[in-house]
Amino acid sequence: MGMGGIFFGIIILIIAIIAFKSIHVVNQSEVLIIERLGKYYKTADAGLTLIVPFIDRVASTVVLKELTMDIPPQGVITKDNVTINIDTVVFYQITDPEKSVYEIANLKKGIEYLAITTIRDIVGKMDLDETFGSRDNINYQLRSILDEATDKWGCKINRVEIKDINPPADIRDAMEKQMNAERNKRALILEAEAQKQSDITVAEGKKEAAILNAEAESESKIRRAAGEAKAIKEVAEAKAKEIELIYNAMKKSEPDEKIVQLKSLEALKELANGDANKVFIPFEATSALSSLGAVKEILKDDKKK
Repeated sequence: MGMGGIFFGIIILIIAIIAFKSIHVVNQSEVLIIERLGKYYKTADAGLTLIVPFIDRVASTVVLKELTMDIPPQGVITKDNVTINIDTVVFYQITDPEKSVYEIANLKKGIEYLAITTIRDIVGKMDLDETFGSRDNINYQLRSILDEATDKWGCKINRVEIKDINPPADIRDAMEKQMNAERNKRALILEAEAQKQSDITVAEGKKEAAILNAEAESESKIRRAAGEAKAIKEVAEAKAKEIELIYNAMKKSEPDEKIVQLKSLEALKELANGDANKVFIPFEATSALSSLGAVKEILKDDKKK
């Protein structure tokens, strides 16, 4: 191989190096920050990108997908002076690649430090019990503060989630005992309420039974009285009918005075046979008695004769 072949080979090699340096393929959901002579030149989107070798250079590759950052557990002092460890994860996304490269030296470190200081500030204003019941509130405050602070870095904080809150061992033991006491208390309260409801139900049942029994007894007495009244009425009507029949029969037979007097005497006999100590004789019966006395005297005279 002569000098010409060597020179030609060198030229081919230089062209290959220049082509390799000039052509870049950008993946989906990524962009390239390209500088020209040390100054920001352009942002290359996904696809094939050409740059000028030795003049342009790729300063950074920025991922546009949503990213996660796991903040290491941090010791935080609550308002009531209890140290707790909080484990947090941040979901963020770069919205302005140029700012994310040039506005801060290390975006991840910046978000991490900002999240740690913000957590300490928020939780430091809360009591221990409040931190357990205010996770959603803490998450919301963290996201709002971080999103506002990282806006100048071309970053958006989508979500902040507290994965775990770990109090000291002695505090956990005390909390468990308190929870057990609360559960036992609730169980006793529920049992007492159930017994109370049962007693009320039984008492109401007895009351209802007593009312029903009283109503049944009252109804029975009313019906018995109505039956007795009806029986008395029927007896009275029968007696009246009997008297009416006797009266009509006597009226039709046209009884003379002697028969009436005899009937009166029969009535007096029945009265005298009764249990009463005194007998009241109607005035009409006295004439009958006097007549009978006269008859008796006549009979006596006839016997003497």
